[in-house]
Amino acid sequence: MDNKVIPGIIGRMSRTRRISLLMTCIAFILLTWVLWSIRSGRMLGNYEMRILNMSAIFAISALSMNLINGFTGLFSLGQAGFMAIGAYTCSLLTLSAQTKAMIFNLKPIEPWLATVQLPFALALVAGGLMAAIAAVIIGFPVLRLKGDYLAIATLGFSEIIRVVFTNLQTVTNGSTGLKNIPPTANLWWNVGVMALVAAFILRLMRTSYGRALKAIRDDEVAAESMGVSLFKHKMLSFALSAFIAGLGGGLLASVVSAINPLQFRFVLAYELLLIVVLGGMGSVSGSIVAAFVITAAKEWLRWLDEGFSLGIVKIPPIPGLRMVVFSALLMFVILFYRRGLFGQKEFSWAGLWRILTRPFLKKRGGNAE
Repeated sequence: MDNKVIPGIIGRMSRTRRISLLMTCIAFILLTWVLWSIRSGRMLGNYEMRILNMSAIFAISALSMNLINGFTGLFSLGQAGFMAIGAYTCSLLTLSAQTKAMIFNLKPIEPWLATVQLPFALALVAGGLMAAIAAVIIGFPVLRLKGDYLAIATLGFSEIIRVVFTNLQTVTNGSTGLKNIPPTANLWWNVGVMALVAAFILRLMRTSYGRALKAIRDDEVAAESMGVSLFKHKMLSFALSAFIAGLGGGLLASVVSAINPLQFRFVLAYELLLIVVLGGMGSVSGSIVAAFVITAAKEWLRWLDEGFSLGIVKIPPIPGLRMVVFSALLMFVILFYRRGLFGQKEFSWAGLWRILTRPFLKKRGGNAE
């Protein structure tokens, strides 16, 4: 490439875009240094590392739900089932033959699956593909439904998957689940996949397919009258959402090293929906921020369940007090941010600068623009 090409491109950018590009490069370098320091054990312990890993995984899963719920406008609650498919597929393909023989002690594993072992990256993609195939199969009947009917149908599919996995003894080891899963997914894997998924969705929304999905969300009748194939684009969004959820499930299995069907109950779908709503329906940045905030807050509030003192008053341990306070805080946030923290907007350096300078501009009698 000619040495004058890149300077020429930068020179044609506006001043705001050049500053945004510079800030993005600086943030990327700082994030890389922070991740390297955390991974080497210089900044955080194992407990904090676990919270960050789970936050990144929940962010990936919430992005998958936001793609179908926030950007396409379809009320789907099947993410737990897709995560289960991705988790079991990735785990079965990464476990060694010796480990499988040890785990499946009640009934032997299927012979065709006993000796199969793939690298983690291939197994992770295979889990996402299996979830996408399942989405295509069930998409033909359920995507003809709308609103609450679609939510009930996808939630029922998720529960069917969980029950099937519970009873499929020779493949999933039944209710006992899978153990000793190789802990390959570290912070680099989880944050890296989260960044790739976020970049993919942001790029997708700038294409004709993304604009068609937003048109379906805003008005299906108007979108169809403009030539948008409703079923085709709904199926595309549903399959991509399932693929991303399958990736999240595979990473989750690798982080926790043990899975069973009870981990993928419908409560998991509600937690992801909470993240999407709190961050903003149709906001990639909002889903990521909300995933980290909610996951960290639930852990930070654990001291409420253990009892504490308020001056001379000693509060005894109250099981569940943490979730009561956590729910009250969420209700408080939703009352003031009814469209979520970000709404349908995305993070930008210019927007951050306006927020930071607005109080000073008001004091000087100016405006934030």
